[in-house]
Amino acid sequence: MSRIQAKWQELQAAGKKAVIPYVVGGDPEPDVTVGLMHKLVEAGADMLELGVPFSDPMAEGPAIQKGHERALAHKVSLRKCLAMAAEFRLQDAATPIILMGYANPIEHMGYAAFADAAADAGVDGVITVDLPPEEVMAMNIELKRVGIDNIFLIAPTTPDERLPLIIEQASGFIYYVSLKGVTGAGHLNTEEVAAKVKQIKALTSLPVAVGFGIKDAESAALVGASADGVVVGSALVNLLGDASNVLEGRINAAVGLLGDIRSGV
Repeated sequence: MSRIQAKWQELQAAGKKAVIPYVVGGDPEPDVTVGLMHKLVEAGADMLELGVPFSDPMAEGPAIQKGHERALAHKVSLRKCLAMAAEFRLQDAATPIILMGYANPIEHMGYAAFADAAADAGVDGVITVDLPPEEVMAMNIELKRVGIDNIFLIAPTTPDERLPLIIEQASGFIYYVSLKGVTGAGHLNTEEVAAKVKQIKALTSLPVAVGFGIKDAESAALVGASADGVVVGSALVNLLGDASNVLEGRINAAVGLLGDIRSGV
């Protein structure tokens, strides 16, 4: 059983919802990422999404795009993110780590080499934003070989007929994108989210986590009423990039927000 599956079972047995923060590897500075990951776990994170910096993060809104830019300015790469995961594992053997990024760096490394390196680093799941289910079979073979879950996004604009195809390729959980557009955009319609989560759950036994619109404890509580978990990204990355605050203050603000969201759900 993977760490992700074990965590879901633990949460369901306790009647709790998952809180999954997203941070960009190397943002705001490479030396703080691993410590920040530990602080987020202490504040109530059940799983961690570690964003791999990319020059063209097409699904991201302004906040996370700037986070990618800050990390790239420090020359943070896929391999450096794997090194961060491995360092985190030295002190935490239980919290699932999910790499979230884009296909180009993985394809450049090669699926087999990436799967081996990710497994060695203690990575538990992968979200590849721009790799559609029709093209994922080769990577899935390698991820399954090393026991890493491949997590897929479903959006409000995903046609109903594509849902079974996506779900068939997915493992770990389904990530439902609550908003049309990029991360951090638009207004969260919790009734629409609840209806879509119900539709997805009718097709799969996998848990459903919702992201792209969770900004505070209130929005997390509203979404958590129907979903199995919530993902918070832009709000955290925005705080980490707040140039008006000192570095320690930025980290404390992000960790504080995560703690509020944990309380909210």
